Amino acid sequence: MIVMGRVVAPFGIHGWLKIHPLGDDPLSWRKMPQWWIGKDPDSQRAEDWRALAPRGLRVHGKGVVVALEGVDDRTAAEAVDGWYLAAPREALPAPAKDEYYWTDLIGLRVTGNGGIALGRVRKLLETGAHAVLEIEDGEIERLIPFVAAFIQDVDLAAGEIHVEWEADW
Repeated sequence: MIVMGRVVAPFGIHGWLKIHPLGDDPLSWRKMPQWWIGKDPDSQRAEDWRALAPRGLRVHGKGVVVALEGVDDRTAAEAVDGWYLAAPREALPAPAKDEYYWTDLIGLRVTGNGGIALGRVRKLLETGAHAVLEIEDGEIERLIPFVAAFIQDVDLAAGEIHVEWEADW
């Protein structure tokens, strides 16, 4: 499952949900006939996710609000507050050239200038301006902006990201 967003609050009295999207194009979710909702964003077990048809989606502030079949009133919306929206990889569109699903980057080895090993991607952080790779190398943690100025190459097949970065930065 690829997590698309998190329910941050009920919205109104008709079961709408305010969502913090975890991607850059939540309006593209309209093309999907089903979304999945679950409590544990890391679960890959089908029984931990419930498929629901979308009833509506619109931009609201910095996020989006959505309506799902089966979540028809405020009480039902409150019951899923804090849950996650996701979709199986096969239901999502293929990313464009030089675009990646964050989940595909987690765990990749990161090498810096001269081929020096910097660690592995633990997670990505959204800062508003751009994403940041959180790299873990034993006790050392590095934060590297995920922007063209620092990212030289992402090789998903090899499981590696090459960055313009020194070990002592």
